[in-house]
Amino acid sequence: MPGGLPVKSTYLNKISEYKGQEVQIKGWIYNKRSSGKIHFLLIRDGTGIIQSVAVKGEIPDNEFEMCDKATQESSIIASGIVREDNRAPGGYELSLKHIEIVQISQPYPITPKEHGIAFLMDNRHLWIRSKRQYAVLKIRAEVINALRDFFNSKGFILIDAPVLTPSSCEGTTTLFETDYFGKKAYLTQSGQLYNEATCMAFGKVYCFGPSFRAEKSKTRRHITEFWQIEPEIAYADLNDIIDYAENSVVYTVERVLENCRNELDILERETKPLENVKSPFPRKTYSEAVEILKSQGEKFEWGQDFGAPQETVISRTFDKPVHVTHFPTQVKPFYMKKAPEDEKLALGVDVLAPEGYGEIIGGGQREDNPEILEKRLNDEKLPRQAFQWYIDLRKYGSVPHSGFGLGIERTVTWLCGLHHIRESIPFPRLLDRIYP
Repeated sequence: MPGGLPVKSTYLNKISEYKGQEVQIKGWIYNKRSSGKIHFLLIRDGTGIIQSVAVKGEIPDNEFEMCDKATQESSIIASGIVREDNRAPGGYELSLKHIEIVQISQPYPITPKEHGIAFLMDNRHLWIRSKRQYAVLKIRAEVINALRDFFNSKGFILIDAPVLTPSSCEGTTTLFETDYFGKKAYLTQSGQLYNEATCMAFGKVYCFGPSFRAEKSKTRRHITEFWQIEPEIAYADLNDIIDYAENSVVYTVERVLENCRNELDILERETKPLENVKSPFPRKTYSEAVEILKSQGEKFEWGQDFGAPQETVISRTFDKPVHVTHFPTQVKPFYMKKAPEDEKLALGVDVLAPEGYGEIIGGGQREDNPEILEKRLNDEKLPRQAFQWYIDLRKYGSVPHSGFGLGIERTVTWLCGLHHIRESIPFPRLLDRIYP
């Protein structure tokens, strides 16, 4: 300011530190209304929203007129006095002294009226600016940070797994194939196999990144590109990995409740079910889960895998996540270790989120015997050459080891109380959508 101290620039999440002071904010007009000689501008800056009041005579006349011209999502730089006001969004208001328009936005396609989901998805690059989508993605960021903090605090080492792989992990029918200098390569379905190598070097590891499944599914729980956090532990059995899965979920829910109350309020998410997510979680075998389905009138034969409808029924039976263990070997991947007491069963676990949200975690104990693993590869007709390195892990110091994958989008969908998984990721990739 001429002849005075420079105005402090700040973000809105720090606005409470400047009560009674003049500050500068840089952002966009979220909404506005006028009342004769007063303009009320809702300004967002990516960290929050504040009501800003322009009174004729308190700012230069030409800048007051700019408020008339400014449209929704116009970019602006504004300065004013921070005032506490319990009636205002966020509890503070900005009495404007100056306003500079960086750009007048063209007519914004997303208006306060109702829009169809296809239109909103076509405009996903703009839709993420809305309060609801902003809240979801803030919670997503908290979930990711919480999980990484949890595993880092437990002595796990982050080791990145490759995105391009020479072979499948979860079956050959859901692979995205690409040309790799004249050879076939695939987008990764999971970092697990590589985690099994790195845990033999570091003991406890995890990877975090995207996974790809070419599933021709249009359910509200499926996207073709999703993100997972995948821990793997040497000298760990099924019970060990169940404990880690449970503790990581409890910690993550606590973090979201602690740090994202405002976002949960925006989503109108009932928090009592989340507050009930405490250890211990119920543990049921696959066979016990089948009996739950039958008791609810579901037609289901032992030996089938659970789909979304079955997971919904089972998870609604409990008021917190439930571990389902000992699935039939035939529905689990080749690397899953068989139960020594009954080789028809696999030492695996799925964690189903309550309220009907279904599977958020899948994992278990890995086969550590090279001869048995080779037989499983032959039975599944998988190419030995592509998996030779994986067999080698069992030849040079093999140990019992276990791990799991937690799906970020399914977890966010549950925590936010969303109807469809497509809102849980900034730019969803669906069977019929790869734009924008």
